[in-house]
Amino acid sequence: MIFLAVAIRRLHDLDKSGWWYLIAFIPFGSIVLLVFFCLEGTPGANQFGPASK
Repeated sequence: MIFLAVAIRRLHDLDKSGWWYLIAFIPFGSIVLLVFFCLEGTPGANQFGPASK
């Protein structure tokens, strides 16, 4: 359950909605999420709040 919160927070760091997590339920969707999680977050604040770094 904690991983879900961490994953959604990471998606918010990338300026993406938490609904993107649902892509994990389709074939190869988890690979897309893995790529998202490896990317650097958006610099500065975004629509979900200030940068976490």
